[in-house]
Amino acid sequence: MDQRKSFGSDNHAGAHDAVVRALARANASDVPGYGADPWTGRTAGALRTAFGARGDVYFVFTGTAANVLGLSLLLRPYEGVICAESAHVNVDECGAPERILGSKLLTVPAPDGKLTPELVGGKLGDRGDEHRAQPRVVTISQVTELGTCYTLEELKSLGEFCRAEGLRLYIDGARLANAAAHLGCSLADLAAWADVLSFGGTKNGAVGAEAVVVMAGELAADAPFLRKQQGQLASKMRFLAAQFEALLDGRLWLRNARQANAMAARLAGGIAGVPGVELWQPVESNAVFASLDPGHIERLQRDWQFYVWDPAAHVVRWMTAFNTTEADVDAFVADVRRTAAE
Repeated sequence: MDQRKSFGSDNHAGAHDAVVRALARANASDVPGYGADPWTGRTAGALRTAFGARGDVYFVFTGTAANVLGLSLLLRPYEGVICAESAHVNVDECGAPERILGSKLLTVPAPDGKLTPELVGGKLGDRGDEHRAQPRVVTISQVTELGTCYTLEELKSLGEFCRAEGLRLYIDGARLANAAAHLGCSLADLAAWADVLSFGGTKNGAVGAEAVVVMAGELAADAPFLRKQQGQLASKMRFLAAQFEALLDGRLWLRNARQANAMAARLAGGIAGVPGVELWQPVESNAVFASLDPGHIERLQRDWQFYVWDPAAHVVRWMTAFNTTEADVDAFVADVRRTAAE
């Protein structure tokens, strides 16, 4: 079996050893189901404190499920969701928000993956027209699908705009830990302007575990019922909660994210100056986007796993993870340099 590290996705990494041990501990005895276990209560409480949430925390299995649940708390049937064209909810969820919630996505071109008040404002002209879906929610990804990161100032600006315009703000936080690591801020800082957000575990050392954090207290009452209706109330909830408890212990979630980010920065530094290889986006998380000659991409993919993000522009995405090492990066960089010279 090829033991080369995958640079295809942080989803390709296994579980952190601490998470595996936490799962084993949670498996040691019988406890009540559906969240009535000790792990769920104390871990949800710890996350509420970390985020400064006035609502509650709900564990689900996938990032798509987290986004659907989070958005469902914020929408009526005729209301729409403003998002970047590149947003995960628009590109990579097989139409789940539209199919399950029946809510139209109102997409905006955003070359760096980030929405601004000006971009959102351009989608508000149809308010009051009964023939059009009514904009109600703005959803952003932190970090974005292009590896870029909203600064705290950008979050504040967007949050203030949403509140002034009567819009709700949802944050897809599948890689929220990487944003905290990049910005050097707390989870509460990142969540300050959100009504609801998700906190990703799967991409940061967990196994099929995500958390939906309800910041606005008035939204919390519907969440348990919507989670159940959407098939996300785990009977053995302790196994999801125990993973987050492990990630919270000693801020393992942050140490994992810092490692992944550092390896992406090392990779970007290593390819600097390689003929025909150009960075496509700033490296602000654990993603490196670069444009390469198609022949160069083909040569690299003979031995390494990664995705071509934009075939027309020959842009690839190289992802690092919590368990990516300096040796992994250096071996890959060496091959990028070698194959560039061929």
